[in-house]
Amino acid sequence: MMATIGDMTLEELKKVIEEAIDERLTQMFGVFEVEDDDDVEEMTWDEIRAEVEKHRWTPPPGAKSSLEFLREDRDS
Repeated sequence: MMATIGDMTLEELKKVIEEAIDERLTQMFGVFEVEDDDDVEEMTWDEIRAEVEKHRWTPPPGAKSSLEFLREDRDS
């Protein structure tokens, strides 16, 4: 039997909230694969920079810049 919110400890409430958020995010975005980051400690600065570049998202040609979005938002 699940306790009511008033009967929960702070940690129990946090766990319920975290599970609800995880469930919603999974429904919206799917499941993400997390890579093992143990190798990062041994990477050189150049290797880290190359890894970041490899995973960087590039907007499609003709996409609005962040400045254009800010101006639109300011003007609306």
